[in-house]
This record gives sequence, C-alpha cells and structure tokens, in this order.
Amino acid sequence: MTPAAKPLSSRANAVMTFQVELVSPEAITYSGEAEMLVARTVEGGDIAFQPGHVPFIGVLAVWSVEVIRPDGGRDAFAVHQGFVQVAGTKISILSDVSEEATEIDVARAQTAKDNAEAALTADSEDQDAAGALGRAELRLAVAGAEQA
Repeated sequence: MTPAAKPLSSRANAVMTFQVELVSPEAITYSGEAEMLVARTVEGGDIAFQPGHVPFIGVLAVWSVEVIRPDGGRDAFAVHQGFVQVAGTKISILSDVSEEATEIDVARAQTAKDNAEAALTADSEDQDAAGALGRAELRLAVAGAEQA
C-alpha cells in the first residue's frame, strides 16, 4: 500500500463535517457541526450543502432549514427569509426569524394560521395575510416534523 492510499482508506470511515451558524437578530439559533444542511433559496429551490461545497451566497425563502448532525440526528428550523453563505468549512445563515422545531408554540401558530385564513377569506388580495399564512403553515409543518 502506498503512503497516499492509506489516508484515503482512513478518510472513508471518517465523517466529514462543517461548521453551521444560524443567526437571527434575537439569538444564535444553532451553532455546531453538521454533515449536511438543506435549505430553500428564492432563486434555485431546495439545495443541500455538504463539506467541500463551492462558495455560495443565496437568498433564503420562507421555508425550513434542516441540519443533519454527524451523529445522524436532525434539527429542523423555521426560517423566515434571510441569506445563506458557504465559505470554506463554514455555512452561515442570517435570518429575519429562525425558530427551532422544539421551540415553536403550536397553539400560537395555529391561531395565526386561522387568523390569516379569515383575513384572506375577507380579502383574497391581502398580501400581509398571505405572508402570515405561509409563515404559520411553515411553523406548523416544522413543529409537526419534530413531534412525529
């Protein structure tokens, strides 16, 4: 076995990771290692980031972000717009609002959904209500994924 071949075989069993920082104005929602991160961008739809990804900057949609940890565990977050940047071994997400699935108040999200639906019934062109409905549905979906 050549010296160059040995590191390749030892790397095959190692889990490659990168650092993730998910930050909103209120708090650092997540800071830790991950082996994959899945998000949705406005320009390109769903995108999965793994170690070694090319540098990237994108605008995030109102959607979930999923962090797959090195131990195989998954953390889900409701993200209400923002930016994602990949640089070297770090992914940074700057978001207007980010909520971990376990922190979402399901009753509050359901009330917000009901209120937004009522507002849209009264005025189907109400963009604020449409946005509120999308955010409430996202919160419920992310919280439901965590509770399942």
